[in-house]
Amino acid sequence: MAAGATSAPQGVSRPPSAVAMALRHPGVIVGGIVVLVVVLMGLLAPLLGTIDPSSINPAARNRVPGAEFTMRTDTGERIRMTALFGTDSLGRDIYSRTIYGARVSLLVGVAVASLSVLIGLAIGLVAGFFRWLDAVVMRIMDGLMAIPAILLAIAMVSLFRAGVLTVILAIVVPEIPRVVRLVRSIVLSVREEPYVEAAVTLGTPTGKLLWRHVLPNTIAPLIVQGTFICASAILVEAILSFLGIGVPPEVPTWGNIMAEGRQVFSLYPHNIIYPGIFLAVTILAVNVLGDGLRDTLDPKMAKRV
Repeated sequence: MAAGATSAPQGVSRPPSAVAMALRHPGVIVGGIVVLVVVLMGLLAPLLGTIDPSSINPAARNRVPGAEFTMRTDTGERIRMTALFGTDSLGRDIYSRTIYGARVSLLVGVAVASLSVLIGLAIGLVAGFFRWLDAVVMRIMDGLMAIPAILLAIAMVSLFRAGVLTVILAIVVPEIPRVVRLVRSIVLSVREEPYVEAAVTLGTPTGKLLWRHVLPNTIAPLIVQGTFICASAILVEAILSFLGIGVPPEVPTWGNIMAEGRQVFSLYPHNIIYPGIFLAVTILAVNVLGDGLRDTLDPKMAKRV
């Protein structure tokens, strides 16, 4: 061995990284697999034996699951199909609408989580690092949090034209203050650390200081918070669509599928049961994934794993 070379002590192993610990956590594994399946289901909807989710067939109204019906194609040809989840009051295939509905629900969840985290991160960094802005920013955030999230979303959707973008913005606004408060609390604790004070003393530019020393400490908590925001957004979108003020009825979402079936629920419960199951399983999977990430990425929780 060359002079001066050192070797690692025998029997000493490096502690596993946070990513490796997360991939071994049962909650991350189970929740991640279910979420991945739902994502692939939405992306590959045309390949999963579906038909046009907006295709109306009055002759096949309110068919029970497993019933066969005849439909006419664009070329005029008649084909027989099996309604796996039944049909609704307009003869539309609930299986196809449920599969395609995953697209909008996941789009809303991911978009709301991404926008809330990005906007909340920027505002939280500024509020936590610049004390002269802290009081003003946090009073605004407190005012937004004083309004129930669902009522604020309903008010915003009522003021603007219904659509996916309007629903996303309506859900983002109530979620931003929660992210801001999380980031601000992290920044307030990190800025008192000796290495941050040393960087300030050495004259490190504020932007570089926030980017290199403060921002990395917010990544893990924001990943966890983002998963919970995603689950909450999917649920709120379903509530808004169920109330008839969310995504337009011609766009299939789990919420408006259930809304259209509530009037005949006592006779044809399949109109609500199947999209309801998909909605519940997806929200549960995202929450389980978030719990697993919290257990592995949060230093305090990681010690118990």
